[in-house]
Amino acid sequence: MSLLETVKQRFRDEFGEDPAFIVRAPGRVNLIGEHTDYNDGFVFPMAIDRAAWIALRPREDKRVLALSLDMEDRREFALDDLPRPAEVAWIDYLIGVAWVLQERGYALRGWEGVVSGDVPIGSGLSSSAALELVTARAFHCVSGFEWNAAAMALACQRAENEWLGVKCGIMDQMISAAGVEDRALLIDCRSLETTSAPLPAGTAVIILDTGTRRGLVDSKYNERREQCEAAARHFGLTALRDINVPTFERRASELDPLTRRRARHVVTENERTLRARDAMNVADAAALGQLMIESHISLRDDFEVSSPALDAIVNCANADESCFGARMTGAGFGGCAVALVRAEGAPGFVERVRKRYIAATGNQPALYITRASQGAGQAT
Repeated sequence: MSLLETVKQRFRDEFGEDPAFIVRAPGRVNLIGEHTDYNDGFVFPMAIDRAAWIALRPREDKRVLALSLDMEDRREFALDDLPRPAEVAWIDYLIGVAWVLQERGYALRGWEGVVSGDVPIGSGLSSSAALELVTARAFHCVSGFEWNAAAMALACQRAENEWLGVKCGIMDQMISAAGVEDRALLIDCRSLETTSAPLPAGTAVIILDTGTRRGLVDSKYNERREQCEAAARHFGLTALRDINVPTFERRASELDPLTRRRARHVVTENERTLRARDAMNVADAAALGQLMIESHISLRDDFEVSSPALDAIVNCANADESCFGARMTGAGFGGCAVALVRAEGAPGFVERVRKRYIAATGNQPALYITRASQGAGQAT
């Protein structure tokens, strides 16, 4: 049974009627452009065919009742008395979105519904942004305000930054809000301008889940952001996006060795991301794959956000004859990698890499072929 049918049926079981609305918002995989979003740079993600779903109906009062099928947990809160989280739980993502929307002047109505999703939690595929955007869609449906993808992405980013304590950039929320079916989306994280591009013909994107997990708040993510901001301040810049590779190389010796490595990754990654756009525009899979390989090396050595499991699965993928290139994706420290492979060889690639990775690490991976999906919306 599909997730759409699952949440619909469970809603019937719980509330005795069909839901008034069913909404979804996808997770994402980032092809290239990692840790550049909070540096006002460029990213190139695609929304994936895994998503968060809510089946719901409006309430007459200002309360939200949500049943999470994945957590086997039922929670309720009042829109006019939002509780601050002591320890973050799944319901706090819903509460945080409600807080920001009301802070920004949206008149929200209550609702009750069933929540579920198939974006693996903590995998680097942005299950949190999917949950935030599907919540925003739910409030949109019952409250009747105008939907604007960029505005909703910014609201959900603020919820994660200020309510949940993760200083994420805008990429995850923006691609979940504005994804385009069958295309990747180049996002300028300063202007939020987007440009879609198709993957090279005859290629497939494979998600490589290492079976290891990380927590952003408990990881070094916020520390990396602070290091990037320190480098930008040193150069008198708003963000590292504002320095090009030749200028950085000329002035890099002004930074201490650690800050230099962090900044070098961001500056070169922005250039790689724009070159990836050019490669996609001429359907050059080999060039795109090479840029992905270079991205992983930079993330591993300069930004130091990879892990033994990520390095192992990337090495297994890059060693395969069907692979153009692979890299870690997401914040790092565990979670997933992504590979660009020949479409006709994708099933064999999945089986070979699975066996090699298990032999190398003993971990049980999850590998699956994915496709680009539409951003947050209402199911028909």
